[in-house]
Amino acid sequence: MTSERYLLQLARQFDSQALAEIYDHYSPKLYRYAMRLLGDANLAEDCVADTFSRFLQALKRGGGPKEHLQAYLYRVAHNWVVDHYRRTPPVALDDQKALPGDVDLAQRVEHKLESERVRAALRFLTAEQRQVIVLKYLEELSNQEVADIMGKTVGAIKSMQHRALASLERLLIAAEEETYD
Repeated sequence: MTSERYLLQLARQFDSQALAEIYDHYSPKLYRYAMRLLGDANLAEDCVADTFSRFLQALKRGGGPKEHLQAYLYRVAHNWVVDHYRRTPPVALDDQKALPGDVDLAQRVEHKLESERVRAALRFLTAEQRQVIVLKYLEELSNQEVADIMGKTVGAIKSMQHRALASLERLLIAAEEETYD
């Protein structure tokens, strides 16, 4: 891939090849990020489409990133997800029960149900805690990359990550205890 800085220069001139390269490189990453937070393919696609639309609108107005394109795009996608969750209240964790059915079905969907429980628990974290967990553990970005995306120091990211994991653990344990009561 061409350097971010050079791509941004070309993108500011609305060079179609540069814009296509930016989209081709970042859209799969942004889709995975949105999918992990939203758990819905259609919403994830909407998030990616709106992220790039906002990016183009910012460029048209003379704004947008001067550098750190990846950080800028993740921030826009994150804001889209936060706005979505503000409009859609979370489902209580105790409503995330296992599906009834035969043992074979349970074995096939066990992993999916666990993912859904974690996704549901993530919704009860703060937006920043949720973003740190997804970027660090699901997107497998370095602490420095997460810090760039979130506009924070690496130390702040480590601290936030620690608090987020502790909160997530408490939420999952409480949900599991409620399931067995």
